[in-house]
Amino acid sequence: MNIGILGTGFGAYHASLYHQTGVAGRVVVFGRNEEKLKKLKEELGVETSTSIEEVINDPGLDIIDICLPSALHKQYTLMALEAGKHVFCETPVCLTAEDALAMKRAETHYEKRVLVNQFIKFDPAYQYLYDAVQQKKYGRLLKVSLMRETPPLWGNLGLESITTNLMIHELDYINWLLNGASVTSVWGTQDAEAGQALVQATFNTPQINAQVTAVSLMPPAYPFSVGYEAYFEHAKLEFHEKDDMQGGIDTALYVYGQADRQEILLDKVNPYEQSLRHALECFRDGTKSVLSLNHALSAINTAFELKKRLTELLH
Repeated sequence: MNIGILGTGFGAYHASLYHQTGVAGRVVVFGRNEEKLKKLKEELGVETSTSIEEVINDPGLDIIDICLPSALHKQYTLMALEAGKHVFCETPVCLTAEDALAMKRAETHYEKRVLVNQFIKFDPAYQYLYDAVQQKKYGRLLKVSLMRETPPLWGNLGLESITTNLMIHELDYINWLLNGASVTSVWGTQDAEAGQALVQATFNTPQINAQVTAVSLMPPAYPFSVGYEAYFEHAKLEFHEKDDMQGGIDTALYVYGQADRQEILLDKVNPYEQSLRHALECFRDGTKSVLSLNHALSAINTAFELKKRLTELLH
């Protein structure tokens, strides 16, 4: 399938993955920085354009891959759908409930698909947990806690933005894993001057308790970290991944069973690449996708609800 990429930030990474994997036909990249475009053209052999309308309306393209700031996602999703293109969109999918509704209406109206890069579902450690729950491998799941912690590396992640811009993958995963658990409580605090925060949200189903913790104000020496703890009837899973952002990554998944501790050896795959591959297959074959707009909107609407509650706490 032929792809138009909007943006040369994450868009450059998407272009490199399409190039490395060979899963795409034509790739056309839109950007305003001509030096970046020239470099992408020379290194990856992509076509380039400084006209976003030219790319969206190119009759030879099947998919528009949107890697622009999230505030622009709705505008260019609607333009792409109207032009008869499928859309692959970066996260967060949008920043307001009104934009979410407009995107869903347009997807239905134009009968094209919007898939969203919620790539955590393709991370082997998170796939392992999902499969263990579905298969009742260790009995029934009782409680799960997900966390994401980072030093202040990513701009403003205070209480106004942390739920949409840092927690979104965990919120998507919880909704997928528990099939729509309801929010029971949320607590948060922030360093308003630094624009960073700590948030913990709790979710419940009749049988399962879940928590999501997101922290953007860790000390500078602290590695970017994700992980989970999952309590089952007959075992406990513990996963951590710590990235020092200088090439050092410590990753491990352990199962504590009745008699011993076992390390689960995870496949060495790039979940980002797997997400792109899956999206292209679904666009091509018309198959159901865990990256659907409905999945993404469920997560972003949860983020909006948490943001509203946190704002009320501040006042």
